[in-house]
Amino acid sequence: QVQLVESGGGLVQNGESLSLSCSVSGGTFNKFAMSWFRQAPGKEREFVATINADGTVTYYPESMGGRFTISRDNAKNTVYLKMNSPKPEDSAVYYCAADAQDVYGRGGTSYVSEYDYWGQGTQVTVSS
Repeated sequence: QVQLVESGGGLVQNGESLSLSCSVSGGTFNKFAMSWFRQAPGKEREFVATINADGTVTYYPESMGGRFTISRDNAKNTVYLKMNSPKPEDSAVYYCAADAQDVYGRGGTSYVSEYDYWGQGTQVTVSS
């Protein structure tokens, strides 16, 4: 059974950096496309970033403003999300998600239904 466990969330000051981790167990991590999503209260789950299976391709929607960096360590079965100079509007529960088939080697998409596995989420609060 594949399990994803996020960590690293918490309270951060406006502009301070914060790194999140997602540890994956029970599957073939180096074949998964991995992505991060976030969800603020009363809003839909929002696509933040994705990375392909071998870590050579990343993608961020323009709406994320260039404030995020996704990376992975396949030797550690872990994907990371670094938040650079976060803003209060970045406050949300952050989820990592795995697509078990990185078919085109480009990572995942923004469609929640595409993903096979999800973590439980970690809360990030950015104070103003």
